[in-house]
Amino acid sequence: MGARPELRKPHYFSLEDIDAIAAEIRRRAPGFTPRVGLILGSGLGQVAEAAADVQAVIPYAELPDWPEATVWGHAGRLILGHWAGQPVLIMQGRAHYYEGYTMAQIGLPVRVMRRLGAEFLFVTNAAGGINPAYQPGDLMLIRDHINFMGLAGLSPLRGPNLDALGPRFPDMSRAYDPHLRALAHEVAREAGFPLHEGVYVGVGGPQFETPADLRFLHRVGADAVGMSTVPEVVTAVHSGMRVLGVSGISNRANLDGQTITTHEEVLEAGRQMTPKLATLLAGVLARLA
Repeated sequence: MGARPELRKPHYFSLEDIDAIAAEIRRRAPGFTPRVGLILGSGLGQVAEAAADVQAVIPYAELPDWPEATVWGHAGRLILGHWAGQPVLIMQGRAHYYEGYTMAQIGLPVRVMRRLGAEFLFVTNAAGGINPAYQPGDLMLIRDHINFMGLAGLSPLRGPNLDALGPRFPDMSRAYDPHLRALAHEVAREAGFPLHEGVYVGVGGPQFETPADLRFLHRVGADAVGMSTVPEVVTAVHSGMRVLGVSGISNRANLDGQTITTHEEVLEAGRQMTPKLATLLAGVLARLA
């Protein structure tokens, strides 16, 4: 799957641009208002099969300005339906900064979710486990993140602030909602599987990190590393959405240079952890009622 060559690459979108996409989605699913937006990361797209009463399935290519997913393992479509009693808008795959998109394009889907009425963002990813206690197949709740891309100036909020969505300088001290995390721990305990909680670090990619990179990230407090999620979370927090973040640990980070990490390994781990992730998300959704 390749990116559309005609897709413009703006550094910010107006409210009118965002609302035009929301209007097209409403046209495809009349009367449907999502309460939860869900972004599924690498190899995790099968979670979307849990959606019932599907109102619409929309390929990203059919939405104006929507960034297409070009990476293997990202189906690239929206699914609007219900899951565990909640109306959900599911992104089956995402775009990444390393694919050539601007940060504004990466944050655009979340802004559309908010304009459609979504109050919550559930965001997932496949991540390398830096914490030595983590094993492939484990799940980690994101308690906080280190925004390497954003600290260097790459923010989805760059450009004129959209006051209708949020403040110019949003506070990020509680980006990952404590109440949602508590619900997730409750679900995991009842289901009988371990659920870590830690710090996710977002890096640019697409190259995997060197052993020296990983040792540095470990020392500054990162438990897991990936190439997504943080721009979407920043966008969601700016617009007042409550966020639950979950990393699926796809591999143990190569801190000593003795192993090789591949995308195929990441996708296979995603398929193996899909049942646990589906159980976790469904349990939290059910408790939102």
